[in-house]
Amino acid sequence: MPSITIIGSGPGGHIAAFEAARRGAEVTLVEKADIGGTCLNTGCIPTKTIKSSAEALETAGNLSAFGISAESGAEGVNFKADMEAVVARKERVRKVLCGGLEKTCSSLNIRVVRGSAELSADRTVLVHTEEGSEEIKSDKVIIATGSSILDLPSLPVDHKHIINSDDALNLDHVPAKMVIVGGGVIGCELAFIYRAFGSEVTIVEGMDRLLPVPSVDKDMSKLIQREAKKHRIKVQLAKTVKSAEVVDGKVQCVLGPSPFVEGAKGDDTTIEADVVLVAVGRTPNTEGLKLADAGVETDQRGWIKADHNMRTSVEGIYAIGDILGPSRIMLAHVASHEGLCAVDNCLGKERALDYSVIPSGIFTSPEIGTVGLSEEEAIAKGIDVRSQVFQFRELGKAQAMGELAGMFKIICEKESGKILGAHIAGAHATDLIAEAALAIKKGLTAADVAHTIHAHPTLAEGLYECCEAWLRGC
Repeated sequence: MPSITIIGSGPGGHIAAFEAARRGAEVTLVEKADIGGTCLNTGCIPTKTIKSSAEALETAGNLSAFGISAESGAEGVNFKADMEAVVARKERVRKVLCGGLEKTCSSLNIRVVRGSAELSADRTVLVHTEEGSEEIKSDKVIIATGSSILDLPSLPVDHKHIINSDDALNLDHVPAKMVIVGGGVIGCELAFIYRAFGSEVTIVEGMDRLLPVPSVDKDMSKLIQREAKKHRIKVQLAKTVKSAEVVDGKVQCVLGPSPFVEGAKGDDTTIEADVVLVAVGRTPNTEGLKLADAGVETDQRGWIKADHNMRTSVEGIYAIGDILGPSRIMLAHVASHEGLCAVDNCLGKERALDYSVIPSGIFTSPEIGTVGLSEEEAIAKGIDVRSQVFQFRELGKAQAMGELAGMFKIICEKESGKILGAHIAGAHATDLIAEAALAIKKGLTAADVAHTIHAHPTLAEGLYECCEAWLRGC
């Protein structure tokens, strides 16, 4: 079995390390921070842990709708977010999961080296540790260094008044007014979280819709914008922040028409906030790797180029995860499967990853789950399709839960009924999308799903009902 050095321990890196070690390879895992990468330490898990606190607060504030009242004589019950406790809970969850990964590394005899890495064309990795430098020679190398927050020169982050998403997960207070620059996935998720905590939130988005991602169906964008309005989140579309200045402890933001939307008009306006949160994108973690010296090819923005076998331009060097950039799909679960694919190829099993069916979850309020083509993507490909929607509020379980906001939408090939895309907004949508992903992966039709008995009363009935409605043509 070959020796494999993996640089980076995020969802791609540690899954690759575990798989390779289980299959008998000698594995070295290089990591300069905590094991788990962005997802576990500053991304997916911390965000969802804090979101759980936000949801608990919303439920507590709405107990009367469920027939729950305070004891007789208790007045002025006031639930509020204790941010220090919220952040402490987030840290406990993170540390438990980090500890689990450390134990797995130990049990699989994976050698973990702490430090920053340099790469050479002969697959030698030079690691700079606190104790000095160490050369690691191996048969194969997998680069899984991920991405970092993109900083905007026009909005320099000071981590107090102008913050990034990492800062937002560690605030010790709830800002009275928050402006979020960027209405993508991260911006929208944090907008709903901090609105639940009590902030007055404004989202500024340079495109003409929230969640302006091709894979997100426009009906989902419209729905989440309506829900933002219901939550009293202000939304400024086709606008950009031209400048931001801290004056007397407040941030004065000048908004202007977006250069990214044709025909965007309007005069410049100024809005004030206690905190401006910048959430506009990611940049590759390649600093110090010396990719050019090693001969590893990157694109103009610095993302590593790799084929669907995860092979880079250098024999024996592979790349997985966010470091491949937005030309792939920058999601934790995609990185994990890229890691498995890379290990297969490292160990002599030729394998290319199929990116055609990738589910994604957006943890707004309500959640959004999506897989396959959006209606707009299908039409752009020239496919003759017919879509169908079914409203969440028509489900008995949704009524019982008090979760009425949301919809199910399927996009099917008009002639055959083959499901090409599914988009769900509503409670537990990120869990419900798994059935649709399996249906698309297996080439199932609306009839296949409609003729499968679904348990009642459940939210999963919504996909069944949507497919039934598609068959009826209504």
